[in-house]
Amino acid sequence: MAHSIFDLFKIGVGPSSSHTVGPMVAGNRFVATLKQQDLLTHTSRVRIDLYGSLALTGRGHGTDTACILGLMAETPSEVDPDNIQPYIERVKESNELILAGERCINFDISDDLRFNFTKFLEQHANGMQICAYDKNNNALLSRRYFSIGGGFVMEESELAQQQSEQICLPYAYDSARELLTLCQQENKSIAEIMLANETQLGAPDINNSILNIWRVMDACIKRGIKTPGVLPGSLKLKRRAHQMHQKLIDQSNKDKFDTLDWLNLFAMATNEENAAGGRVVTAPTNGAAGVIPAVLAWYLKFHSKSDEEAIIEFLATAAAIGLLYHRNASISAAEVGCQGEIGVACSMAAAGLAAVMGGTPLQVENAAEIGMEHNLGLTCDPIDGLVQVPCIERNTMGAVKAINASKLALQDDGIHHVHLDDVIATMHQTGLDMMSKYKETSLGGLAINVVAC
Repeated sequence: MAHSIFDLFKIGVGPSSSHTVGPMVAGNRFVATLKQQDLLTHTSRVRIDLYGSLALTGRGHGTDTACILGLMAETPSEVDPDNIQPYIERVKESNELILAGERCINFDISDDLRFNFTKFLEQHANGMQICAYDKNNNALLSRRYFSIGGGFVMEESELAQQQSEQICLPYAYDSARELLTLCQQENKSIAEIMLANETQLGAPDINNSILNIWRVMDACIKRGIKTPGVLPGSLKLKRRAHQMHQKLIDQSNKDKFDTLDWLNLFAMATNEENAAGGRVVTAPTNGAAGVIPAVLAWYLKFHSKSDEEAIIEFLATAAAIGLLYHRNASISAAEVGCQGEIGVACSMAAAGLAAVMGGTPLQVENAAEIGMEHNLGLTCDPIDGLVQVPCIERNTMGAVKAINASKLALQDDGIHHVHLDDVIATMHQTGLDMMSKYKETSLGGLAINVVAC
């Protein structure tokens, strides 16, 4: 169960938090268990089985690559994106893998990494199983992992226990109504409530850690703007952010929609970098990684310049809202469609912006509610399983909606008919009712109506 700002904002690599970051984390957990049980030296072979959405869109999302890196003990936050392809090429050429970074074993990608396209594990759409064998092909260890969105990974037993997990926090809340009550009783903002809880969780140097999250986001935007070319994968999609930036510089302030163009640029730059497998921050997922950085960058450029307190307030407020979705619904497109990714990111960004623009907790909650209400039912249908079309442009739309949601909320007193808790419940139920072909399987929607070239 997520409790911390840093549960939602995690530094990793693209293109997907659930299909890339999660499987890499699972691989790391598996080799750590091998070492803990003194089985690593006896392991001669490892086999990985991918199920459901991990299988159906795994190749486009880099799941196979992530699994291999995880078994090599490479982590999402530390692996150098420039080294990933050379690592994988060496495994393919040698049919060998350095397990846990220590033990060389045989590993044939075509035999030892299997995509089970027609089978879903009942616990979650993103399921995988890893098995280790000795030299006589006897099973040494077998584990099933579920990548539940945003880079979170759980085993079967952990899935059953997550709702009962209890952590003592100074300001515990499980709903937006409880959060607003705490704000009123303690005369604190949502960010102050979140930061007080973070202190209890024991995170070191909280403010600087949050600012570091922003530094990684900002660096991602700058890399995306600087880098021209074509994105990897079958679509051969041209990167647009670099050219957009050049046009914005040339037109200067002549265009009255100038600020909106910059917002689009920031979101597109981030998600082009994500699609290229670059360093990104889950916000709360990789597929939606551009919304929150774009809105915050837009605020800093046109409203605040460089305000560390505002950055902390924005991200802490956004995280407080994101935790509500994680606890009471889902941030996995494989489970609830893209409303659980772009929709949640839009809601979080709207709340963060409303907070730094001086909104009351009621107005912040209203902004978050508006942000999700107008993303309800959003499907996930990536063409050819790539986090590119419609994903990259969808981040720009999520950012635009977030700003408008914030503006609408700030124009009123925060009292409104539809509550954030009710919208979260509606989003969850809508996702459960949604046909699986519209939930990150690439079996419906744009994925089958647009030919991948």
